[in-house]
Amino acid sequence: MSVTEPATIPVALSGRSYEVRVGPGLLARLGAECGLLLRKDSVPVVTDANVAALYTDAVEASLAAVGKQARWLVLPAGEKTKDWAHLAQVIDFLLAEGVDRGDHIVALGGGVIGDLTGFAAAVLKRGCGFVQVPTTLLAQVDSSVGGKTAINVPMGKNLVGAFHQPGLVLADTDVLGTLPPRELRAGYAEVVKYGLIDDANFFAWCEAKGPALLAGDAAARIEAVSRSVAAKARVVAEDERETTGTRALLNLGHTFGHALEAETGYSDTLLHGEAVAIGMVLAARYSVRRGLMQQADADRIAAHFEACDMKADVTELGLSCDGRRLADHMLHDKKMDAGTLPFLLMRGIGQTFLAKDVAIDDVAAFLDRELKS
Repeated sequence: MSVTEPATIPVALSGRSYEVRVGPGLLARLGAECGLLLRKDSVPVVTDANVAALYTDAVEASLAAVGKQARWLVLPAGEKTKDWAHLAQVIDFLLAEGVDRGDHIVALGGGVIGDLTGFAAAVLKRGCGFVQVPTTLLAQVDSSVGGKTAINVPMGKNLVGAFHQPGLVLADTDVLGTLPPRELRAGYAEVVKYGLIDDANFFAWCEAKGPALLAGDAAARIEAVSRSVAAKARVVAEDERETTGTRALLNLGHTFGHALEAETGYSDTLLHGEAVAIGMVLAARYSVRRGLMQQADADRIAAHFEACDMKADVTELGLSCDGRRLADHMLHDKKMDAGTLPFLLMRGIGQTFLAKDVAIDDVAAFLDRELKS
């Protein structure tokens, strides 16, 4: 793939279709890639301190090349930025910059910045445009695509938000080279997820290529991001607002994972992708408990994460809680519906389905055993 020819994956939605472009060198061509989406001479860019330290010059040069000037809002890095106070800060910044409904703002960063900026764009003047420029592997393959935007509140993660699709997503695979290894591995969990949902061949690809991807193989990174985005784009096109159940499959491992994140205080103790990896292992083991999945398949999933130097067992977290406490965190999950919580379980690798007959007490007992094993 040449620098001038990124992979282009369409997200086909009625009246709101957009493209995800994947490849190296896209950040340096931000202004040209955005084209007519940037209507004014000044372009509001929301980012965090870590990303700004790396890419301010590149973004400013890219925009200057097409006669635009970046106007920056630099926020603290980390999950705690995704809250009411910083949402208000983003909105005040955009209003001060004179953003209109027809304008596009730029979200430059990982999932926190993308979710926060996208939510601000959703509510500002009842909706303005935004461009996602994800700088982490997790954001490139998951949160930047599909239009889910949200903030966290004391009761739980992503409980306040909106569906608001971006106008464009630019996933520059070169920027993955600046990620700390731990963050790269955490993002990789979301890549594996697409294989476990409905593509056993892609999971096998991950087993073969995952370690090379994490070690820096540029071609493997481009293929992983492109295939993951294509998988998510297909699901989003079928079920944009998670009304038919198809899109819910993208939450594999997240119900268990979010409970683990809540128990660890949404802190750096456990990154989101790390929680999802353990959550997928737990979903597989719970599927075995229910007689749905072979133990060998669950073991294969755990073994792959271990081969990638990732935690695969909840006991590795050193939690002091019991299974009931973890299950209680799930009661605040945004997927709760009429007092019940659907669970994503597996009949095998690549055979995920939505189960609506899971008793939370049984989940609590299962987690209690896992914590003590």
